[in-house]
Amino acid sequence: MRYWGYLCAKVVVASAVLYGLPVWLSKGSPAAPHRIAFAPTLPTIAAMMGWFLLAAGTIYLIVWDQRHRCRTCLRRLRMPVATGSWGFMLQLGRPRIEYICTYGHGTLKEEELQISGLANPEWTAHSDDYWEELSASSEQSGKK
Repeated sequence: MRYWGYLCAKVVVASAVLYGLPVWLSKGSPAAPHRIAFAPTLPTIAAMMGWFLLAAGTIYLIVWDQRHRCRTCLRRLRMPVATGSWGFMLQLGRPRIEYICTYGHGTLKEEELQISGLANPEWTAHSDDYWEELSASSEQSGKK
């Protein structure tokens, strides 16, 4: 729930700033100081186009940043590891990039190249005690 709340908070803050920018710019416009209105001149059209590009870029960066955050602690995911190979696809699988949370909360696996549309990244949550997961693999190898 914190993950989605953080996304909503970022969108609300960005919306407030992006909404306030044209309001602030319209204060200097002599046409109508009490509402957002611009005279259709080249500088005002260019300013609105720049505002639109700024808004679209901001939303893109918010979504991009959110995709690379831990679902539990909201920290940035680190340590990208490339797995798989196009040359050995039958043996190693398709190339993927795996990011991990440095506190052991989970792993995010993304396709390196998305040929058939946008593939959703796969989030794998780990248990709270990651030492237990590490010792379980060594105990299994010790029993054989």
